[in-house]
Amino acid sequence: MEQKTYFCIDMKAFYASVECAQRGLNPFETNLVVADASRGKGALCLAVSPKLKAQGVGTRCRLFEIPPHIKYIAAKPRMSKYIEYAADIYEIYLNYISKDDIHVYSIDESFIDATSYLKVYNLTPKQFAAKLVDEIAHRLHIPSTVGIGTNLYLAKIALDITAKKSKEHLGYLNEELYKATLWEHKPITDFWQVAKGTAARLARFGITDMKGVALAPEQLMYKTFGINAELLIDHAWGRESCTIADIKAYKTKSKSISNSQILLKDYTFEQASLVMQEMALAGCQQMLREGLVTRSIWLGVGYSKDERSPTSGSIRMAEVTNIFSIVSGYVATLFENTAAKNIPIRRLSISFGNLCGQECEGYDFFTNYEQIQREKKCEQAALYIKDKFGKNAMLRAMDLQADATAKLRNTQIGGHNSE
Repeated sequence: MEQKTYFCIDMKAFYASVECAQRGLNPFETNLVVADASRGKGALCLAVSPKLKAQGVGTRCRLFEIPPHIKYIAAKPRMSKYIEYAADIYEIYLNYISKDDIHVYSIDESFIDATSYLKVYNLTPKQFAAKLVDEIAHRLHIPSTVGIGTNLYLAKIALDITAKKSKEHLGYLNEELYKATLWEHKPITDFWQVAKGTAARLARFGITDMKGVALAPEQLMYKTFGINAELLIDHAWGRESCTIADIKAYKTKSKSISNSQILLKDYTFEQASLVMQEMALAGCQQMLREGLVTRSIWLGVGYSKDERSPTSGSIRMAEVTNIFSIVSGYVATLFENTAAKNIPIRRLSISFGNLCGQECEGYDFFTNYEQIQREKKCEQAALYIKDKFGKNAMLRAMDLQADATAKLRNTQIGGHNSE
C-alpha cells in the first residue's frame, strides 16, 4: 500500500497576523492584540501576535492581564476581513491541490492529503509544505506552520508539538518516530483530544504519557472510557484510519441548531430572559429557513465572574414545530426553572435538538392550524425581507428594548465586529 502523506497547516496567530499584514507590520516584531478595547479592560483578546506571546502574554487573555509595562496595539476584530484572508489561503491551496484532498478544520487550520501531488511536482513532503508556506507568506504576509504525518492524527501532532521546536516551522512524524520521540512526552494534554478530564482519569492509574496508554491493559481502558478507549489506544500507538475522503463522506445521524453568546455586561434574570427569547426566535427562523422542526430544547446559563457553576436544563415539547409563538413559551418556562434569579448572568446558550424535516411537524388536537399557517407566512415574509435588505431590515419590538442584543449581533460575525 502506498505510504500516505498528510499536511496539517496552521496560520500562526491568524487574526493578529492579518491585522499586522493590513498595517504593513511584522507580527514577530510587533506587540498587537485583537480585542475590542471599547468593551473595557475586561475585553477578551481573540489573538495576540507572536512577539507578545513570546513575552508570556496568553492567547486568550483579557486586556487587564497584559502587564502594564508592555505597550501594544489593540486592533478591533474584523471577522469579514479574516474570512476574506482564509478564502485567499484556500485559493492558494487550490492552485496546487484538488478540493477533494483538502479539509478545512477551522478558519486558520486545514488538512491536506498531499500523497498524489509529491510525484506530480517532484518534491519531498517538506519541500512541498515549504512551497505552500512560502507562497502564503509572499502573497498574504501571513506566517504559517505545518505538521507532516503518515496519517491525519500524526500530521496534527507534528503540528501541535513537533513543529514548534523546528526553526523551519515544519514537523514530521511517522509511527516509529512518534513512538521514539513523543511516547514519553508530557503533559499528555498536549496531544489532540486528550482533555484535562481524560488526563485526570488516566493519572489515577499512574498513566501520564502515551506510552502508558499504549501499554496499559485494554480491558482497563475500555472499562474506564467505554467505546472512546478505541480511539485513545489507536492514537497512543500513532494509528489513525480516518482519511479526508472519509470526512467528506460522513453524514451525521442527528442534527441540531445551537446559538450562544457572552453578554457585554452583567445581566439580571429579567434582562437575560429577553435575550434568551431573541436567541429562541433566531433558532426558529433558522429552522424555518432550512425546512426543519424540533421537539427538544436545551438551555445553558453562565454567571458573572464564576459566582456559581453554570446551570442548564432541557425540555421535550408536546409539539414538533418551528413556530416561535409555541417555542417561546417552553423557553420561558425552561429559563425560569434553569437560571439562578439573584446572580448576575454573563453567558447564554440555546440548542434545538433531534431536528427533522417539516414532514414531521405535529400539533395537538386543540391547535389552531389557521393561526399556525398565518404565523408561518409572516415569518417567511420577514425572512425574505431580511435576506434581501439585511438582518436589521425587520425587527421585533423586543429587539428594540434597551437590553436586547439581536440588533447589534446582526451586524457581527460570530459575536464579533464584522467590518
